[in-house]
Amino acid sequence: MRKLAVVLVLAVLCPLLLGAKKSQPVKNAPDALPHTMALFLASMSKDGTKTVTFRATARDTYFFFEEPSGVTVYVWDQPSGAYRRSEFIKASTLPKAIKRYEANFVGTK
Repeated sequence: MRKLAVVLVLAVLCPLLLGAKKSQPVKNAPDALPHTMALFLASMSKDGTKTVTFRATARDTYFFFEEPSGVTVYVWDQPSGAYRRSEFIKASTLPKAIKRYEANFVGTK
């Protein structure tokens, strides 16, 4: 009886395990990318020889870019239609930098 139970369990589980598809990796890359951004990312990764880790967010007219060394803050420049570097906050994190600029966000005064 025990052998029959083992055979039945294997008969049910084998097709499930063998037929299970591997999950596809998540695609984060955009479909299009401006040339300046491509050059920036290539230089950050030293043309693919270095793994790059960063976090980024945009709030109101500010863009925050966190790297292991700190956070670079950019401010939206309407005439040029681009973000311009405002300051680098050494040894900071994204939440700390956002908190530092919260008073400047529209609707928070």
